[in-house]
Parts: sequence; structure tokens; C-alpha cells
Amino acid sequence: MYLNSEKKKEIFAKYGKSNTDTGSSEGQIALFSYRISHLTGHLRSNKKDYSTERALKILVGKRRSLLDYLKDRDIERYRAIIKALGIRK
Repeated sequence: MYLNSEKKKEIFAKYGKSNTDTGSSEGQIALFSYRISHLTGHLRSNKKDYSTERALKILVGKRRSLLDYLKDRDIERYRAIIKALGIRK
């Protein structure tokens, strides 16, 4: 499986406050970004997988709403996570 508990802990440790801090916006955005990149690769080889395409659109929307939330609350944390993940609006 592409996303196991060790990989999740690694993502949360790198972008969140700790490896058990699964509720921080930065950690969730990083996890969504990892899942989005995996689904994007899957869709490149399986162009007619419409259920995965729908799931990808839902994930992008969730990440966008978390980024908007973070932008409204703390612009410095928003800029830091955008720079760390290489996401741009």
C-alpha cells in the first residue's frame, strides 16, 4: 500500500508539530498533497478511471479549503506550507 502508518507519521513529523499531531492544518495539507500526487500519477496511466478522478477533485477541494482557512488565520504559516510543499495558487 502506498500510504501506511509509518509514512503518515513521517509526513506529520516533517510538516506538523510532531508525528502524533494529526490535527494540525499543515500536517493535513501535506497528507492531502501526498495523496493528490499519488492519484495524479494513477490517472496518468488510467485515463478513464472516473471514480478516482472524482476522489482527486474532492481531495483538491479539501486541501484548498484548509489552505484558505490557514490563510485567514495565520498568513505566515500559510506561506511556509506553500513554500515547503511547492504549491501555488
